[in-house]
Amino acid sequence: MKLGYHLGYWSSGPPAGALEAIVRAEELGFDSVWTAEGYGSDAFTPLAWWGASTSRIRLGTNIVQMSARTPTATAMTAMTLDHLSGGRFVLGLGASGPQVVEGWYGQPYARPLARTREYVDIVRKVVARERPVTHEGDFFSLPLAGGTGLGKPLKSTVHPLRSHIPIHLAAEGPKNVALAAEICDGWLPLFFSPKSDAFYRTALAEGFARRPEQAQPEHFEVAASVPVIVHDDVEHAAALIKPSLALYIGGMGAKGVNFHHDVFARMGYEEVADTVQEHYLAGRKEDAVAAIPTSLVEDTSLIGPAEKIREELSAWEETVVTTLLVRGDAATLQSVAEVLSASS
Repeated sequence: MKLGYHLGYWSSGPPAGALEAIVRAEELGFDSVWTAEGYGSDAFTPLAWWGASTSRIRLGTNIVQMSARTPTATAMTAMTLDHLSGGRFVLGLGASGPQVVEGWYGQPYARPLARTREYVDIVRKVVARERPVTHEGDFFSLPLAGGTGLGKPLKSTVHPLRSHIPIHLAAEGPKNVALAAEICDGWLPLFFSPKSDAFYRTALAEGFARRPEQAQPEHFEVAASVPVIVHDDVEHAAALIKPSLALYIGGMGAKGVNFHHDVFARMGYEEVADTVQEHYLAGRKEDAVAAIPTSLVEDTSLIGPAEKIREELSAWEETVVTTLLVRGDAATLQSVAEVLSASS
């Protein structure tokens, strides 16, 4: 199992020590580094700026929000970064949710899976650069239908370094996970648990079955964001993670339309998730955090003494996950690498 470093998206400004941590991750042999975006910093710029100080580690977005850019604009950036990094770029895409898509980008959210399918198809066409790009779909039209009539199919002036740039899809629901297996090169789960492995294997198998024989991926990646905290006190480690879980379970989406909440409900924590959401949406954030049991944290994280983490890692190694994406500063990455490498 590979290790990756996930910086996430910025809060009020650039994270302190990010460049140091990225350089250290490469020195430690981490396979990849990933950036994200919400509705503040973007994912591409930090990846290019900090990635310029590296030479080997793969550079990925986890994730770029599709509603933020047209498919051709995303493909242009992907080809540019792939050239500048010497073929190390991985394009991680995601639909986000209606609050951000409609509230921040002013774009419609309806039928996100169908929109994703068209989006990925156009990006593939641009990067392949086999012919001028055309597309007639429900969401995208190239050239634009009903415009001035002067638009014409175009082919990128830039020749891609690689005619196939890996595309990974962030997904939580079973239909979206299946879509990742059908049309992409990897899946980016946010809240994965070994207990849910069979559920996701079924969804992935459904997607793989829809691919043509010649389009089966040689290596399909599953890069899961997994908090890893090495600490002698399990409860202390869990307490560091619970506020973030409360935000996602309770506050990232409206009641009834929160995909993160649904993940934990399927995991067997439906009552807990409902309680957390009720508290959070009512402004009782401390109560929301307090409602999260440590067992929920342990199901989706690797926390506690080094020996405990090494023992629990075996369960993760038996899942579909191929890469653990960890967070933290340079010192955290060092301790995580030491613990996880000692178990291999």
